[in-house]
Amino acid sequence: MTTLRIALLSYSTRPRGGVVHTLALAEALAATGQDVTVWSLGRGGDATFFRPVDPAVRVRIVPFPDGPEDETVGERVLRSITTLGAAFDPAPYDIVHAQDCISANAAGGRCVRTVHHIDHFTTPELAACHERAIIEPHAHVCVSRAVADELAQGWGLKAEVIPNGVAYERFATTDPAARAAWRARLGRYVLTVGGIEPRKGSLDLLEAYALLRAEHPDVRLVVAGGETLFDYRDYRTRWEARAAELGVEPVVLGPVPDDALPALVAAAGAFAFPSLKEGFGLAAMEALAAGVPLVVRDLPVLREVFGPAARFGATPEDLAAELSLALTRPDAAGQAEGRRLAAAHTWDTAARRHLDFYRSLDRPADARAS
Repeated sequence: MTTLRIALLSYSTRPRGGVVHTLALAEALAATGQDVTVWSLGRGGDATFFRPVDPAVRVRIVPFPDGPEDETVGERVLRSITTLGAAFDPAPYDIVHAQDCISANAAGGRCVRTVHHIDHFTTPELAACHERAIIEPHAHVCVSRAVADELAQGWGLKAEVIPNGVAYERFATTDPAARAAWRARLGRYVLTVGGIEPRKGSLDLLEAYALLRAEHPDVRLVVAGGETLFDYRDYRTRWEARAAELGVEPVVLGPVPDDALPALVAAAGAFAFPSLKEGFGLAAMEALAAGVPLVVRDLPVLREVFGPAARFGATPEDLAAELSLALTRPDAAGQAEGRRLAAAHTWDTAARRHLDFYRSLDRPADARAS
């Protein structure tokens, strides 16, 4: 079968869920013999991605220097689109596949677009970017049926549903010494990955942690990750003020080196995922691969993805109760189910389903140029 020349576009080189997805999909597509190039902006002087990329994948990092101190989020979004769009030429590729609204706008809209989740922005430039990146692409992929249904109900668009893969072995077989080192440093802890931001439900998790501490005073809340394009300083300030009011001191690690993350996850007593908006929940699936009890927000999309492998809570009180049960009454059957679920989500399967979808499109190169 003919080799496809595929460009995958992302907005950042840093560890966010969509970027992790982009690299893993690119490597899996290349492993099937496709000619794959990943394009991204290099923010703050970045010349490489947050982790090494398989040499079978070409990487094109477009320099994106820091803007002026008074640059707004809207201005930064527009500058991002302009910078990536000026550097990217779609002509050599059979498939142009954008993974976010910035890269979809930079590609001129006529691309395949993965809609990981649907946001509702108030910044005018970002709202316009988001809308164009939904309506202009000629084909759509979603990582869950729930998000595909949102796309159908809100815009009348049909999306192919292709779930994420997960690097199962990477999280299932971590170094015991590395796990012990995290436990020696942090004690017994509940982990969340994704940083401190509104979409991640960080304030609710803080409230839940304060309740949990009343029953488990030795347990720490550890927050990892948090690299983002957006400015959440006001929200972070509110979060820190509320922590002081509640008398709790979570450990905020920030971005964790990629090679250290699996052991950090595997050493946790429980993994909390209280997001208010998600498309799949890759970090939570990685926790299942590591055999860690999982507590998530009670959302339809997370019910769809995790089913009986997770505990669900709608409120801080619910989350605290479920975290307490996860810490004190581990569910061996549920953890085994979680491992099976994570192992079933392979990037090879995701890549082959993407290839089938790409090849089902009517003359994608011509559609892109129209």
